[in-house]
Amino acid sequence: MNMSENVFDTVIVGSGPAGLTAGLYAARGGDRVAIVCGETGGLAATAAKIENYPGVRSTDGFALCYAMLEQAKAAGAILFFDRAVGFELAGEQKSISLGDGQVLCARKVILAMGCEHRRLGLDNEEALIGKGISYCATCDGALFRGKPVAVVGGGNTAAAEALYLSKLASHVYLIHRRDALRADKAYADELASSPVEVLWDSVVVKLIAEDKLSEIEVKNLKTDKSTRVLADCVFVAIGQVPRTSGLEGIALDKDGFVITDEFMRTSQEGVYAAGDIRSKPLRQIVTACADGAIAAQK
Repeated sequence: MNMSENVFDTVIVGSGPAGLTAGLYAARGGDRVAIVCGETGGLAATAAKIENYPGVRSTDGFALCYAMLEQAKAAGAILFFDRAVGFELAGEQKSISLGDGQVLCARKVILAMGCEHRRLGLDNEEALIGKGISYCATCDGALFRGKPVAVVGGGNTAAAEALYLSKLASHVYLIHRRDALRADKAYADELASSPVEVLWDSVVVKLIAEDKLSEIEVKNLKTDKSTRVLADCVFVAIGQVPRTSGLEGIALDKDGFVITDEFMRTSQEGVYAAGDIRSKPLRQIVTACADGAIAAQK
């Protein structure tokens, strides 16, 4: 592809629901559009079951995001299956550098890189990823069929992963640092009638492993007592951190999320943000899609 072919009206960085919807709307609006697809579907693609997306009774995250990808492509968006490694967002003409050395240029950039999973912060956590630490039950749950596992968290994602794993694992612990879940009542009710064992007011303080994880040490925050629990895998579901590394000149909130106005405009002229990367009260697929549609408008 020569340099002239790398010049677009709009470049979208990210291919989750926000980025793909932005690509669909911008392409249908007549723009020459590029979508940088680092991880197709983003975190949404890892959801085992989605039942709250309007008009779709039940689906999985990958199927929904793949359909969005095909729709954006059919509308004319050009897909780059690579990662953005550099951003030049000042001035009228912006540029996005890709891992393969290509540079995409446009007057308008939409940031839709989403979030990544928050870590537990334990000493050997990174070394045990793929050896007993996972951030996606639908991706890795089948590897632990008939084995004891634990899920850490108390929101909808943690509850959904615990319920999913309860159909595969020999035993599932749900470890939550508070005495009540943050998950929706529907999830809480389902958990109450499931075989999942909830460890309230508790945190994981140690990962016990040789070549792979075998046990975890769990501390009760009220009693200060620690106990060991057998677990071949810990599925971590304690929230997300925004992918905002390298975004110089873009205003962020105290938690690192991109600040926008109601039109998704950031502090940098010509740069927009949509989806989970944006500072906002609710992060759902439906709100990501809405963000993307608004950001794409001329």
